[in-house]
Amino acid sequence: MTTQTPILVGDRTITAGEQRYVHLPLPHLYTHARISMPVYVMHGVQAGPRLFISAAIHGDEINGVEIIRRVLSTVDIKTFSGTLLAVPVVNVYGFLDKSRYLPDRRDLNRSFPGSEHGSMAAQLAHQFLHEVASLCTHGIDLHTAALGRNNFPQIRAHFKQDPELLSMAQAFNPPLILSTALREGSLREASFRRAIKVILYEAGEALRFGEEAIQIGVDGIFSVMRHLGMLPAIDTAVPKPEPLLSDSSAWVRAPQSGILHIKVGLGTQVMQGELLGHVADPFGAHLEKIYSPKNGLIIGVSTLPLVHEGEAIFHLAHLMQSDTIASAEPQHEIEPEPEPASL
Repeated sequence: MTTQTPILVGDRTITAGEQRYVHLPLPHLYTHARISMPVYVMHGVQAGPRLFISAAIHGDEINGVEIIRRVLSTVDIKTFSGTLLAVPVVNVYGFLDKSRYLPDRRDLNRSFPGSEHGSMAAQLAHQFLHEVASLCTHGIDLHTAALGRNNFPQIRAHFKQDPELLSMAQAFNPPLILSTALREGSLREASFRRAIKVILYEAGEALRFGEEAIQIGVDGIFSVMRHLGMLPAIDTAVPKPEPLLSDSSAWVRAPQSGILHIKVGLGTQVMQGELLGHVADPFGAHLEKIYSPKNGLIIGVSTLPLVHEGEAIFHLAHLMQSDTIASAEPQHEIEPEPEPASL
């Protein structure tokens, strides 16, 4: 095999067989305190794919931070080929404030490819894209649901456009793989334009650690690295179940304002016409039941019991493998709209 040539990350040159932290400078805080984006670089001796793993593009989505910590504490560079660039906290400003957004209230995942001299969000997006993602051939971006929601563990990828993304997603082996279109300004969209193969992992809640979501993420990253030839293959004694596939999803919304009572949990397969929950006014004078408008899998739920009419409550994915569940007349329509959290 071929020995790797050195790689330049920021102003640091990392040679084959070396691993080190690189701090990419960011705009100062208004106290004039210096701030940087930490990147851990593991540059194996043998040449191979270059993979980035990133978390906290939304600063309050912290499951990925722990996933990356566990991955880095386990990988042994002596058995490693290629290059790993790990960024546990991309949106450092939001992470410090426990906020999804940047101080200018912009969404970093709608700010790519960014600009060297633009807004704070544009500068941060430009820094990450040019100093990290553009050095890589592949990427895994880690997310959770937005505040007040919970997501079933899933990989999102535009696999209808790029079959190689489906191979990566299947290697990750999540419970569900969801085909989602590219959103303008997202990291996935900017990476796609640069021929970087990026999948997105969604699982859990904002500002909370979820052990199951974290462990699926850790196992998934190692599986993808083995799939790419970055780690030695292993024999698995017990075969894992194949991920479910979905080619579309939509939100079921609150039919009225009031107090939400949920009857089905994450990961539940539901039939068209099945009762999902109800919304009642605080005095109990009027109760509005919510029924599933089609067959599918519950992949996202609201965790807040107080809702306004029209708020997204249940995220329902259509399963490509199963259209055999008996159907009934729907009681409430859904609006075909991707989750506004991460895509």
